[in-house]
Amino acid sequence: MSRPLDRLNDQMRPVRIIPGFLKHPDGSVLIETGDTRVLCSAMVEERVPPFLKGSNSGWVTAEYSLLPASTETRSSREAARGKISGRTSEIQRLIGRSLRAVVDMEKLGERTIWIDC
Repeated sequence: MSRPLDRLNDQMRPVRIIPGFLKHPDGSVLIETGDTRVLCSAMVEERVPPFLKGSNSGWVTAEYSLLPASTETRSSREAARGKISGRTSEIQRLIGRSLRAVVDMEKLGERTIWIDC
């Protein structure tokens, strides 16, 4: 099996990172690796979920959605169906848990960072 661009088996695809890709969020980035592109934004909210009120601790959470035309055949938006799939739910959880594992929540104060991918 030949690989695109004649890449060796142990060779990574080129990675391109474009910070500040969107104008309005507090932070955003477009990450490209081969034909895969991931757009993420971050917004800060001056409140936390009810279970953290009064704790002086922050929260990081994520929402994920695959664009309908990002696959060979168009997939309808899950929000239009009224329920997200188990796959989407697990991806959101993975993103949120991974970020919470490396962020010092107490340094955030009572703020929530929303990551949208």
